[in-house]
Amino acid sequence: MALLSSSSSSHRTSLASSCPQFYAATSHADSIGFRHRLRLPSRPRPPISFPRASSPTHSLLGAIPRSHGRPRGRSPRFFVSACSKADAAGSSTLTTKLSEFRDSCWRFLRPHTIRGTTLGSIALVAKALMENPNLINWWLTFKAFYGLAALICGNGYIVGINQIYDIGIDKVNKPYLPIAAGDLSVQSAWILVLLFAAAGLLIVAWNFGPFITSLYCLGLFLGTIYSVPPFRLKRFPVVAFLIIATVRGFLLNFGVYYATRAALGLSFKWSAPVTFITAFVTLFALVIAITKDLPDVEGDRKFQISTLATRLGVRNIAFLGAGLLLANYLGAILVAIYMPEAFRRSIMVPAHALLALGLIFQAWILEQAKYTKEAISQFYRFIWNLFYAEYIIFPLI
Repeated sequence: MALLSSSSSSHRTSLASSCPQFYAATSHADSIGFRHRLRLPSRPRPPISFPRASSPTHSLLGAIPRSHGRPRGRSPRFFVSACSKADAAGSSTLTTKLSEFRDSCWRFLRPHTIRGTTLGSIALVAKALMENPNLINWWLTFKAFYGLAALICGNGYIVGINQIYDIGIDKVNKPYLPIAAGDLSVQSAWILVLLFAAAGLLIVAWNFGPFITSLYCLGLFLGTIYSVPPFRLKRFPVVAFLIIATVRGFLLNFGVYYATRAALGLSFKWSAPVTFITAFVTLFALVIAITKDLPDVEGDRKFQISTLATRLGVRNIAFLGAGLLLANYLGAILVAIYMPEAFRRSIMVPAHALLALGLIFQAWILEQAKYTKEAISQFYRFIWNLFYAEYIIFPLI
């Protein structure tokens, strides 16, 4: 009996820490029952005058069990159920907060830039392996994933540091970004970008040697001076375009291809397809740098950020970007025609012709829409889709 009493007491003590209401109710009920068994005198009670049936008090008193002054058997279960529901609500709240933080971090990384980095890396690694199929070692797959993780970290650092110093502009141009929307604090953003930079550098230094590490540091440096005062080179259109074209065009393509050949035990050597994609994507990145300011004209003018779009107008810059891309596609078609030994003409010519026609059609839609902000944003997204498409077809050409 004493053992059962001790077990019951320890069980109530454990419940007390998780649900004070249950502990209070059972303790009160036990004290009443103990007093009844020992026939201890209870305190005198004043006579009870029951209110009318419609009174809430009557309903409450009617709900209280009266046998021996003790709650009925279902009462402890009620309090345990209440505590379980409270714990479940707390767990649900925590899950919701974690989900919201994950969503904020994903938007902070600018997913469209991550897709470009990922597709570019996969395409260049695939091309290097297709050129040397006899040297393929599937254990190098892990090294490729390390490289991709490092590139995503570098991408996250560059776009993140830009958002930290562009909060005011983003509240006008991109209010959906997490810092501008208030979904991510500046302190949390700083922690994220520093973690991205440190993790990327550690991965590259540990796996890819000093030369690739120096290229990686150069990319981080260019991304920093692009956004951070007192440099903030994004204020100067030509310099800003060159930085974006260098990082997203040359450094990404050259660095990934160099690292892949080094992992295969080969010295670096330009091939015709890799030379083509590096030149093509560098010019494409320049177009992205020009057209990225099209949806941001309102905020750039408000904060006196000088861009080609604010100087020359949205329509002129849209035509300039489309013209440069058409020249890029025409060049790709001519290269395939005049160098059939290096390229698959049957794929390269029709693929680039279709992409060029799609671009012309999208520019026509933009013209018909009178360059509204929604139409401009759609045009800019289409340019990114063309960028993805080029990397998708690259291993096949």
